[in-house]
Amino acid sequence: MLKAQNKLLNTEKIKAEAKRLGFEQVGIAAAGFLQDEAPRLEQWLNKGFHGQMQWMENHFDKRLDPTKLVPGAKSVISLMFNYFPATIPHDASAPKVARYAYGEDYHFVLKDKLKDLMHFIRAEIGEVDGRVFVDSAPVMERKWAEKAGLGWIGKNTLLLNKGKGSYYFLAEIICDLELEYDQPVTDHCGTCTACIDACPTDAITPYEVNASKCISYLTIELRDAIPTEFAGKMENWAFGCDICQEVCPWNRFAKPHSEPAFIPSPELMGMTKRDWHEITEEVFKRVFKHSPVKRTKFEGLKRNLEFLTYRHSE
Repeated sequence: MLKAQNKLLNTEKIKAEAKRLGFEQVGIAAAGFLQDEAPRLEQWLNKGFHGQMQWMENHFDKRLDPTKLVPGAKSVISLMFNYFPATIPHDASAPKVARYAYGEDYHFVLKDKLKDLMHFIRAEIGEVDGRVFVDSAPVMERKWAEKAGLGWIGKNTLLLNKGKGSYYFLAEIICDLELEYDQPVTDHCGTCTACIDACPTDAITPYEVNASKCISYLTIELRDAIPTEFAGKMENWAFGCDICQEVCPWNRFAKPHSEPAFIPSPELMGMTKRDWHEITEEVFKRVFKHSPVKRTKFEGLKRNLEFLTYRHSE
């Protein structure tokens, strides 16, 4: 009885502190092997849908079993952090950047918050062994968020929340603390195919994405030249893509975030089409100093911008 009370109390404390730190939703699932995901992941890799992301083939066992990342793990705490911006770029004709990259790099912002939460857990509860993750290790974050009741994995393979949409970063704490576990929610995509119909490169089939055709992959992960078959299909995206989120009916509930670190700089919001296409390395380093856009490097961004004006010769 006392153990159950402690479990409940600890769970409530952790969720309250996570929300104080700015995480909008918190859910917890029992750590264990993701049996249903093993064949799906294997099939997806065998189809070559991961493109040049060879790292997706590594640590197959760790990807499916959090106890391989944290020995003795009992709980996976999943957290959602809103990044939906209140402002949009002034020049609608300018090349586009995915909304998640408007502000500072989320890896660092959220990892600091997770470390604060882990410190709180240890101070309040005692010696707890655990690790924090922000898209930085082989953790199937969407699947764990789904198991923890934060939403369901939609047809575009993103986590969808009925009342909040999908403009959220996901983060996890895997720890050896036993807690109260949440229940998954049902799928609410229904017969909707908005994301599939809107994808200009036909990367999406129901509940599966061929990453090698995805604009986000082509503009960020791909190191080679963008294949000419995608000429005229990039919809002006220079870094990442939000199309399947923009058309998702559940994102009509998206509300602007309140995280100062994610507020875009006036310089970024004010960039014109001409500014983008004439960007210098000096401007790139200044505007994207703390941004995820740095990942493409200047040469990568220039490649993307040049491809936007490329027309495949028939």
